[in-house]
Amino acid sequence: MMDHLSYSKALFPLILNRAWLIMLWTSIMATFHVYSQEKNIQVNTDWDHERHSWIASWITHPAASVSDYGVFNFRNTFELKEVPASQAVYVSADNRYRLFINGRQVSSGPARGSLSYWRYETLDIAPFLTRGMNVIAAEVFNLGMYRPVAQFSHQTAFILQAEGEFGELISTGRSRNWKVNENKAFRAIPVTRDMVRKYYVAGPCDTLYAAKYPWNWEQPGFNDSHWTAPAIVTLGVGRGYMHGVPWLLVPRNIPPMEERREEIGSLIRKDGTDVQISLMKEKKPLIIPPRTKQVLLLDLARLTVGYPVMSTSQGTGSTIRVIYSEALYNPDGSKGNRNDTHGKHIEGYYDVFIPDGRDNVFRPLWIRTFRFIQLEIETASEPLVIHDYYNIFTTYPFEHNAGFISDNPLLSGIWDAGWHTARLCAGETYMDCPYWEQLQYLGDTRIQALISLYNSGDDRLMRNALQLADQSRIPDGLTLGRGPSFIPQVTPPFSLYWIDMVHDYFMHCPDDEFTRQFLPGIQSVLTWFENHMDSNGLLGPLDWFNFTDWTPGFQVGVPAGADTGNSALISLNYAYALDRASELFGHFGNTVLSEKYSREAGEIKQAAYHLCWDPSRGLISDTPEKTIFSQHTNIWAILTDAVSPELQKGLMEKILMDTSLIQTTIYYKFYLFQALQKCGMGDRYISLLGPWKGMLDKGLTTFEEGDYDERSDCHAWGSSPCYHFLSLVCGITPESPGFRSVRIEPEPGSLQFIQAFMPHPMGKIHLDLRRSGESGLQGSVTLPENIYGTFVWKGRSVKLFPGKQNVVL
Repeated sequence: MMDHLSYSKALFPLILNRAWLIMLWTSIMATFHVYSQEKNIQVNTDWDHERHSWIASWITHPAASVSDYGVFNFRNTFELKEVPASQAVYVSADNRYRLFINGRQVSSGPARGSLSYWRYETLDIAPFLTRGMNVIAAEVFNLGMYRPVAQFSHQTAFILQAEGEFGELISTGRSRNWKVNENKAFRAIPVTRDMVRKYYVAGPCDTLYAAKYPWNWEQPGFNDSHWTAPAIVTLGVGRGYMHGVPWLLVPRNIPPMEERREEIGSLIRKDGTDVQISLMKEKKPLIIPPRTKQVLLLDLARLTVGYPVMSTSQGTGSTIRVIYSEALYNPDGSKGNRNDTHGKHIEGYYDVFIPDGRDNVFRPLWIRTFRFIQLEIETASEPLVIHDYYNIFTTYPFEHNAGFISDNPLLSGIWDAGWHTARLCAGETYMDCPYWEQLQYLGDTRIQALISLYNSGDDRLMRNALQLADQSRIPDGLTLGRGPSFIPQVTPPFSLYWIDMVHDYFMHCPDDEFTRQFLPGIQSVLTWFENHMDSNGLLGPLDWFNFTDWTPGFQVGVPAGADTGNSALISLNYAYALDRASELFGHFGNTVLSEKYSREAGEIKQAAYHLCWDPSRGLISDTPEKTIFSQHTNIWAILTDAVSPELQKGLMEKILMDTSLIQTTIYYKFYLFQALQKCGMGDRYISLLGPWKGMLDKGLTTFEEGDYDERSDCHAWGSSPCYHFLSLVCGITPESPGFRSVRIEPEPGSLQFIQAFMPHPMGKIHLDLRRSGESGLQGSVTLPENIYGTFVWKGRSVKLFPGKQNVVL
């Protein structure tokens, strides 16, 4: 068998005549690297541009509902005389799938997208094949009306195509060997407010009846003679196909998720009695006697995400109810210190497993988020034996390629908890929170993307987020505020933050061609805002949900004037985005739009100052009536230079000290600290980390949504210190687009030394600095090869060169 990158027309006329799709950006992706869980292979994207069609078809169950909740197993048994050196297959499903080769899981997906950009995975299955009989098996599930809001769906379906001679042997819709069975062991448990108290849209839980489960269905020796032939839904096609098809297939653009075993933790309560036992540590079975009710409360010691897996035997007639929670609750509903468990109870969503006496393995269909797990077990006439219980930790495979050390141990705790928070809030997309929503909100995502760039250097999830937002634009011109999301939510300020995020990418990543694709979308968003301008120079009344911050001073997160007109805050958001758009369009040679956007930004800043500056208070008000004042609006007055630079330090002092202002929450402190850095007061940053210290003092292992409401214990925007420790305290920022030169202006505040390193597109930046006397600084800086920069300390600057150099100022 020839390698799939070098097949010829003579050997494979069928594949060439009915070739696959290519992504929109063929010119910049002649070969695209995709990933299997075992190895990386190159994928040929030199497809036929005229047809965009596959030889495989989508298949489904011929009789079961294709729109309701359901789990389906597909199998294809075939014989090989020889095992090929490599064999590419392409696979996808609606909603989700797990693919097995000869009983071994080799892939899962598809990566989340929309019906117009439906992802497929590419993998080499040759390492899993054997001479003789082989089986390819897939578990496909559709969560139906209960599916997460982030999950698009058309109907239950599965598709797999093999390249080359294998095409006729195993491709769905081609091979007659495929069989399907509806797995009736599963039942949905919808998550209700009675379970979780708050807003929840992350999908259902499961009841699994072991007696109905077709155990070993994915193994080669399984008897599938009673299974049925699948029904063909439609041909697989990519974008640009001549006819309408529900799923327009595009290659996966992110790596597979990290999956690794993680121990469940300690037993801290048994039948109401506090204990401390390391569950399963000695790998001894846990035996629950017959005719017994037991309640076991487990503590993992820190929050996690993944698939909890339990292996059991015996226990016919038993019931195991598994409750998952981020924290325990006091009788009054508060959480208190997360490490204090006495007298508290668990609340949360739950799965139910019903063993059948055989060797059973229980795993939920979708990820669970938890620190605490409660097992509520009731046995019948025979004991239940739990042989193993562990979690398959599952997140985006970010590697932590950054480090930060100082003489303040608090910062180390914040650094570690922040990165753990960022990891749990990153899957196939960024997520606001892993327990409650799992949605990629653009306001959160801008912060998450910067954290990713500074801590890992991996820009693929950021690129994915930028594209998903661009693809979500509605006829009005705006992006959706979150996506993927089958329930649209339009949040105009988030469309502006998307423009800011494009600019962030432009400054940090040297890939102009990738950035260029977003210019039409940026123009579209800015035109919407331009059409909503008032004659006085501020924005008029705005449609949709103009969320800014969950502070109590705003109406459901919306600042004054957003709905009725003349919000200085959102007007300045708009001016900030205009300035960034001006730089982008200027860089790409469109001087007309660049000058237009710059001019419009200046006019808005002047209007905001003229109409909303209150000289008696020395502050910008939220509206021209000058009755409502917030930290937020004055932060943007600094970030946009609506207030002249010579006034900005005084304004920042008022922002920090005037408690009558509407206060920022954890989320919006990101912009507070950006403004602090801009006006040269970054040395105050460390003294303002009280909210993060408070969360650590409360026993949190991740950072919560905010102190205004005890809902999410893990919210991505709380990780912003992992960015600011490097960009503000260490002062490492791009000096030119693409990070082609570096500016380092440290703000250590009270710290006596800082040591740090972080990824750069050309290598790593290292910093080792110590205070010298009352106002001096000395140490070393190391820049990657061919990277130059500037080091700034208290108004003095020195040039930086590639390699290691000493700095004494």
